[in-house]
Amino acid sequence: MPRGPRKQSEQGYYHVMLRGAGRQILFEEDRDRHEFLGHLTDAMPVFCIELIAWCLMDNHVHLLVCDPKNQLASFMHAVSTRYALYYNAKSGHVGPVFQGRFKSKPIDTDEYLLQAVRYIHDNPLELGLTREAYRWSSYREYANEPRIVETEPVLALIGGKSSFASFSSYGREDSYTPYEPGRLPEAEAMRAIRRVLSERGLAPGEIKALHPVERNQMLVRLHDLGLSVRQIERLTGVGRYTISRIANDRRLVETG
Repeated sequence: MPRGPRKQSEQGYYHVMLRGAGRQILFEEDRDRHEFLGHLTDAMPVFCIELIAWCLMDNHVHLLVCDPKNQLASFMHAVSTRYALYYNAKSGHVGPVFQGRFKSKPIDTDEYLLQAVRYIHDNPLELGLTREAYRWSSYREYANEPRIVETEPVLALIGGKSSFASFSSYGREDSYTPYEPGRLPEAEAMRAIRRVLSERGLAPGEIKALHPVERNQMLVRLHDLGLSVRQIERLTGVGRYTISRIANDRRLVETG
């Protein structure tokens, strides 16, 4: 089936994701991360791209970019091709380095722009690390001095650098996800459900024992975060027909 055209952002902002082919490790040492960031910064002025936020994990990359000239595809092709050549020459690997074409989600509201920044900076939390301690994201650029990111669009919305730490702490309350509804990878589904349940100190299997109104509110929130009915069923133990009925009739959120 041919791939459809990418959705365009009216504001020019995109959350971009790159993954290693077959979930392979992209960055085995700091030298690799420096190499990727070097290609990234070299390509930005060529394609008139501004970098708003970034995070390098072992096997995937998150970027939040501003693309006023509609050059995102060319920019990402240049960065990924140069890094793939470096990676294969260094490691002796043969074949694709990245998993298919990059994924991008258009960001068209200030609210989602801010939530996307928090989402990107919160990635290391899943490894038990703090935002402040993790070296390979733009969090420190916002908290200290920017090097390769344009911090002004975000800082102007939150009241300046002095508000950045408190702004960052609200990520667990966000509804933002870079994935389309029903298409969350398993690791992302687990991350979403942990984020929701951490507020209540609940385990996934405890949702089905809640009062119907509370249970339904939880199920709708998980569905809105992008979990499929089957993922919610598997993680919570609530039957798929119940989940589908609640997702399709939001009046049940209030009545149980």
